[in-house]
Amino acid sequence: MASQKLNVLVYTGTGSTLESVRHCIYSLRRLLGPNYAVNPITESALLKEPWAPTCALLVFPGGADLGYCRVLNGAGNRTIAQFVRRGGAYLGFCAGGYYGCRRCEFEVGDPVLEVVGGRELGFFPGTCRGGAFKGFEYHSERGARAASISVAKDAFSDPTSLPSEFRCYYNGGGVFVDADKLATDSGTVQVLAEYTEDLAVESGVAKPAIVYCKFGEGAALLTGPHPEFDAVNLSQQVDAPGYDQLIEALKDDEDARTSFLKACLTKLGLEVSQGASLVPSLSKIHLSALDHSEVGEILCSFDDVITREGGEEYIKGGNDLFHLEKPDSRWSLASLSEALLSDFTKSKTKTGRTSPDPTTDYSHVPKRIVSHEDAWPEPKETPYFNHSVFYSSLRQFQEWEAEAETWGNILMNHNLLSKLPTGSTLAATTQVAGRGRGSNVWVAPPGSLIMSTVINHPAHYAATRPIVFIQYLAALAIVEAVKSYDDGYADFPIKIKWPNDVYVRDPSKPNQISYVKIAGILANCAYSSGSYQVVLGIGINTNNARPTTSLDAVLPLLESSKKLETFRIERLLARILTRLEALYSEFCRNGFSRELEGKYYQHWLHTNQIVTLEAEGGVKARVVGITRDWGMLMAEEVTDNGINGALRSTGKVWALQSDENSFDFWKGLVKRKI
Repeated sequence: MASQKLNVLVYTGTGSTLESVRHCIYSLRRLLGPNYAVNPITESALLKEPWAPTCALLVFPGGADLGYCRVLNGAGNRTIAQFVRRGGAYLGFCAGGYYGCRRCEFEVGDPVLEVVGGRELGFFPGTCRGGAFKGFEYHSERGARAASISVAKDAFSDPTSLPSEFRCYYNGGGVFVDADKLATDSGTVQVLAEYTEDLAVESGVAKPAIVYCKFGEGAALLTGPHPEFDAVNLSQQVDAPGYDQLIEALKDDEDARTSFLKACLTKLGLEVSQGASLVPSLSKIHLSALDHSEVGEILCSFDDVITREGGEEYIKGGNDLFHLEKPDSRWSLASLSEALLSDFTKSKTKTGRTSPDPTTDYSHVPKRIVSHEDAWPEPKETPYFNHSVFYSSLRQFQEWEAEAETWGNILMNHNLLSKLPTGSTLAATTQVAGRGRGSNVWVAPPGSLIMSTVINHPAHYAATRPIVFIQYLAALAIVEAVKSYDDGYADFPIKIKWPNDVYVRDPSKPNQISYVKIAGILANCAYSSGSYQVVLGIGINTNNARPTTSLDAVLPLLESSKKLETFRIERLLARILTRLEALYSEFCRNGFSRELEGKYYQHWLHTNQIVTLEAEGGVKARVVGITRDWGMLMAEEVTDNGINGALRSTGKVWALQSDENSFDFWKGLVKRKI
């Protein structure tokens, strides 16, 4: 039986840029999940592995197509062309568009930028000429713009939902010369969209920006601009005038851009999600360590729970099944990846863009573990997380903290708790089923810091060092980590909201004191082998502006903001881990001491706040603090019949448990959880 083509592969090898790869994977996972698994593919895998039989779409993102030529000319391009000729689909954005033509002409006459020459793939039987607009600079956003695109609706089978015109991101892309004439003469080319503005290069009668080309039994779709770039993943660029206006323009045309991109994917024969989903297919888990030898030690500790079937190794952990992936099985047509994709597709998850379905049972989806026993993963293998930056930052911060030596030394990019030492950390770039307290769902798009840390809390500590304080320590660690991220961040306006949220000044209201949620904390606990095993989950909006705001968006509120770099998730993760390890060590030694209590109050939002206790009949109370024995919120009842109407204490004090109550900060309401 022929295998299903359920893989969408995004090239991440030589020539591609991390930024283009990120945008590409983000948008394709939104529009194609859960019908397809959108995953990166390196040049080595493309050249050596049998990827084609299970691939529905091969994508080449933006970058520099000379790099593509350098490593893929010859055997690589023959493989790609054969894949398309036999019914496959190719999608080339910007540099990938140049690369898919018969000839590339870029910045002709420019002594630094000029690139001219033939291209082997030749899906478009003509020339792609650029830049279509002036101002392009490598590794810069100064030449970026929101390009206006006119849609050729008659080229699509269902044009009813398509916009007539929309704006999308552009930076250095080309125009497909005489594509309208080739469309008439050959019948194998269709113009899907044109630029509406005057161009900096000669293009013929029309100004084709996006084309569709039949090639054997398959097809290629090539673009000059970037319809895959989403404004949510763009951030302010102080050295690029007008960039804020670019972002706003893309936000305004978001629905139109998404509709067009969906129509393009449909034209290539893919099944597009009915709604733009934030749920991607599950990616691999990368296991690494500061000391590479520790990876082998962890795997050895799993030996009694490893089963072997057909030469493959599996770990059964609770309801979860893990596959220890081997290099020689990674691309097998009978490999676990196909089972994973099949199971994921059968789940038929349906979600809106901002609300992943929390009912999806991912325990039935096998998880793939890739162990890195000799070296850390390369950046293009994990394009959202640079392991080298993380571990170098971890070393630096461990030197800062006298009591931080081991947490974060083992990093997995799940839940075999009894096998993992305290401080083992799992980090993800996108969550498919993030949970908050109760039935809350945590939405975590790319740009979020998403982590879980294992803490084996000795059972004999339970009476004097209650587990409830761990979430308080985590909140404190986040705040102190942000403020000590580097020089100049000490005044960052970040606060703790009881019991387990972190807030920042609202950057959309710079002239008033208003706070908005930036981070959430959730601690799950189980007992095993004399310890309470806590999985401490933390989610922080770091670079992503949605769903509320991000740490990056708050930086302009600081006086020193012009000198500050935006936050790197890898470095922030390292700082949180070292600060949390030091705080936890202090807690184990002294309990929730006066010193820890003082640090906590220094950063929390509630000092002397007047609240209404819903569960106590709506009485008014003043927040006093938290109890140092069991971490309950203390609030003293007050009345307004004091001198001159001032609030007066009645002497009655309430102690409220965090697990039974929630705190609506803005309404000043403490209510019992349902």
